[in-house]
Amino acid sequence: MEIIQYIIIAVILVLIAFAIIKAGKKDYKIEANKLVEYLGGKGNIVKYEVNVSRFLVQVVDPSIVNKEAIQKMGAQGIVEIDNELKIIFGDEAKQLKKCIDELK
Repeated sequence: MEIIQYIIIAVILVLIAFAIIKAGKKDYKIEANKLVEYLGGKGNIVKYEVNVSRFLVQVVDPSIVNKEAIQKMGAQGIVEIDNELKIIFGDEAKQLKKCIDELK
């Protein structure tokens, strides 16, 4: 009877571990949708590219970009020069670009 109890406990611990791992992963499709929204929508984005950890975005109207919300998403910094934004996302930049490519 003790062996069955240990097996049940082990199965429960494995299920809890999977739940914790899944909860910790970001859904980059959702994050990409948020980023597009915070950048002023698809119509405000002229072009975008990724350069290592930076997400470079040229926008039509930088005044409608919600920089505060972008930083809350995890951006480590935002530099604005004219209509171009350099957003430092770190390793997430490539994943976000890939998901935004799928949106367009």
